[in-house]
Amino acid sequence: MSEVSSTEAARAFADLLDAVEHRGETFTIVRRGKAIATLQPIKAGQGAEVKALLKRHRPDRTWMGDLSTVRAIVELEERS
Repeated sequence: MSEVSSTEAARAFADLLDAVEHRGETFTIVRRGKAIATLQPIKAGQGAEVKALLKRHRPDRTWMGDLSTVRAIVELEERS
């Protein structure tokens, strides 16, 4: 996986898309020294895989309680 600055990514976006589409490359976009995004090929078929997984593993009775607990301790970050 290659790191690319946000400025480089903006200037060479078409080239990055070609690399992703034709060569399957993945890039991490970095702004001010912080990784902010990943540009990578889309993996086909994930929706069907998720549906099959959910059908095989039905939710148990304690799951909603666990989910509520997690939601209570997670802080939401506001985006501008």
